[in-house]
Amino acid sequence: MTAAPVTTRVDAAPAATPTIGSHVREYLQRLRGGDMGSLPAIGGLVVLCAIFASLDSAFATPRNFANLFGQGAQITVIAMGLVFVLLLGEIDLSAGFTSGVCAAVLAVLLTNWGWPWYVAVLAAVLTGTVIGAVLGTTIAKIGIPSFVVTLAAFLGFQGLLLIMISGGKNISITDDVILAIINRNLPPWLGWTLAALAVLAYAALHLYRASARTRQGLAAQPMSVIGARIVALAVVLGLATAALNQERSINTLITSLKGVPIVVPVIAVLFIFWSFVLGRTAFGRHLYAVGGNTEAARRAGIPVDRIKIAAFMISSTMAAVGGIMAASRLNSVDPNTGGSNVLLYAVGAAVIGGTSLFGGKGRIIDAVLGGAVVAVIDNGMGLLGYSSGVKYVITGVVLLLAAGVDALSRRRAAASGL
Repeated sequence: MTAAPVTTRVDAAPAATPTIGSHVREYLQRLRGGDMGSLPAIGGLVVLCAIFASLDSAFATPRNFANLFGQGAQITVIAMGLVFVLLLGEIDLSAGFTSGVCAAVLAVLLTNWGWPWYVAVLAAVLTGTVIGAVLGTTIAKIGIPSFVVTLAAFLGFQGLLLIMISGGKNISITDDVILAIINRNLPPWLGWTLAALAVLAYAALHLYRASARTRQGLAAQPMSVIGARIVALAVVLGLATAALNQERSINTLITSLKGVPIVVPVIAVLFIFWSFVLGRTAFGRHLYAVGGNTEAARRAGIPVDRIKIAAFMISSTMAAVGGIMAASRLNSVDPNTGGSNVLLYAVGAAVIGGTSLFGGKGRIIDAVLGGAVVAVIDNGMGLLGYSSGVKYVITGVVLLLAAGVDALSRRRAAASGL
C-alpha cells in the first residue's frame, strides 16, 4: 500500500512593508511614465499666486482671498459635472446656458411667483436633471455626436433664456437664503470646527484604509506618508481658516465681515460626494471603463448607454447648481447668465486641473484645482488693470499648455506601456 503524499500548507508571504523611499520611487516612476496627476495644476496655481502677490499687494489680502471663492464657485461647480462627460470622451457645450436656464427657473419661481426658496431650488435642479436626460438619451440612443447635440442645445437654451426673461430685463433675487450662499459667511467658531472635523475625517479615512490593506496582506502607504499628508492638510486648512476669520470689512463701524464663506462648505460637500461616486462605486468604475474603451466595456456587460445618459444628467444637474450660485453672487438673473465665458472657463477648468479630453482620465479634484487657477487668473488680471482681452489670452495659453501636458502624458504612458 502506497503511503499518501504529505502536503505542506504554505501561507502567502505578507506584503513587504513599504518605506518612504519606496513610496517616493514609485511616485517618480509614475511621473516618468506620464502620470502627472494634479502636479501641473498645483504647480501652476502656486506660480500664479506668487506672481500676482509680488505684482500687487492687494492680491494676498484676506479680503481678496475670500473674493476668490465667490468668483470661482460657478465655474468650479459646472466643471465638476463636466468631468463626468469628459471622462467618456464626450463634450457638453450647453452647460453654460443650461445653468442660465435653471437660474431663470429659480428667479421666476422666487420673484415672480413667490414660491419658497427650497421649492424653487428643487425645481431648478430638477430642470437641469431633465435637460441632461434629454441630451444623454439623444446622444446614446439616436447616436448623434455630443458636439452636435449640445451645440444645438447651446443655441436653443440661449433663445429659451431670452424668452423666459422677456424684454431682456433682469429678475432680482431678494431671498436671504439664496443670497447667503455666496454673500454670507459662517461664524468664526463654526469655520474652525468644520476645519477640525475635515482633518479628523481625512485622518480616520486614511488610517482605516491602511489598516484594512494590512489585514488583507496588501501593501499600504507608510504611516509617515499618511502622517505627512494629514499634517499638510491641517496646515493648509488652518492657514486658510485663520485668514478668512480675519476682519475684512473696510468700515467695521457699519458692518463686520469675517468668517469662512458659506459657499466653501457647499463646494466641499459636492466635492466629497462626487469623489466618492467616481472612486468608490460601481458606476464610477463603469464610467472609467466606458471612457477607456467603449467597445470593450460593452462586451464586458456594462450598460454603456445608461452610463452615458447618467453622465449627462450629472453634468446638467451640476450646471443647475452653478446657475443657482451665479444668481446668488449677482443678486439677479438676466439673459447673459451662463453665457459669455462661463462654458469656456468651465471646460478649461476641468482640463487645466488634469482631466483628459480623450476620455478615461480625470477626477473631481481636477475641477476644483482648475477652477482655482481660472479664478486666480481672472482675479489677478483684474487687480492689475488688464482688459478682458488680455485675460482671455492668458487663460487660453494656460488651457493650451494643460492640453499639451495631457497629450504628452498620454504619449509617454503609451510608450512606457502603462
